[in-house]
Amino acid sequence: MSQLEKKLNAMLDAPVSAAGYELLGVEFVRAGKHSTLRVYIDSENGIEVDDCAEVSHQVSAVLDVEDPISTEYNLEVSSPGMDRPLFKPSHYASVINEIIDLRLSMPLEGRRNYKGTLLACNEDSFTIEVDKERFELAYDNVQKANLVPNFD
Repeated sequence: MSQLEKKLNAMLDAPVSAAGYELLGVEFVRAGKHSTLRVYIDSENGIEVDDCAEVSHQVSAVLDVEDPISTEYNLEVSSPGMDRPLFKPSHYASVINEIIDLRLSMPLEGRRNYKGTLLACNEDSFTIEVDKERFELAYDNVQKANLVPNFD
């Protein structure tokens, strides 16, 4: 997670919580004038379009005042979906023994992409098994991680 994304998470957590939702995390995808800020939310009752619109309104107001992003961008507020993004250690803990797909910021043993079964996690790292080989990876080195949906 980039420094900007960490700052945005801290900035947006309170207004999203005040609206009655959980802020799962944010992603900022840089693409010049077509950059996108994705805000993922969830609730016990799931997320509907009206929920996204309500949070978008709240988040927009905060972003307009704080102005943390100097370039043009589009704001997207979304549910986590079936391929739920994993941002926090608690997200990883909730999907132990499931298959996850991730990309590291810095390669480990010459590799950045991993897809395998999440075996364990703690405050700082997690263990994933890929092709019968185990890797312990630090959350701080994860660029992006998602749950792989199981349709069985």
